[in-house]
Amino acid sequence: MKHEELLTGILEELLENAAKIRTEELETLADVILSGKRIFVAGAGRSGFVARAFANRLMHLGLLVSFVGEPTTPAIGEGDVLVIGSGSGETGSLVVMANKAHKLGAKIATLTIHPDASIGSIADAVVVIPGATPKSNLQDTVRSIQPMGNTFEQLSWIVYDAVIMILMERMNKTAEEMFKLHANLE
Repeated sequence: MKHEELLTGILEELLENAAKIRTEELETLADVILSGKRIFVAGAGRSGFVARAFANRLMHLGLLVSFVGEPTTPAIGEGDVLVIGSGSGETGSLVVMANKAHKLGAKIATLTIHPDASIGSIADAVVVIPGATPKSNLQDTVRSIQPMGNTFEQLSWIVYDAVIMILMERMNKTAEEMFKLHANLE
């Protein structure tokens, strides 16, 4: 592929894969988030970076949200929701986290390539994102021109943003209202 075609190739791939995502799964994720007293968000590596951005927007909506692993993250419990981004659905630390939160009565939601993997199998909401990952023995669901888990991570970002827009509509929140909660100590 010529360098001039890289960007359009990536965008075409994302459009093709986005068409495979089920709207009902986005709606269910929004339902689960709105059912929670508090929202906890987790992910590892690049998926974790994307998940942090989602936690940021949830905070802008006025929800009580914490990114797991930060010193200010409180204990999770019954009535809370844990949202995990994991392409493989088998990342060791995230599987342990999901199982613990589940035992403590929290609802689990996940974005994943593999809904039948460990995290997806206990989740209350699963958004299946087409992708490839070198971290799983399970079959990749798409071929990608990109390396490693890029397709999953990029599409996760877009999926999280779409869920924020669904939540904005359901909560009657505008971008202007959200901006009032934007960091102002910058």
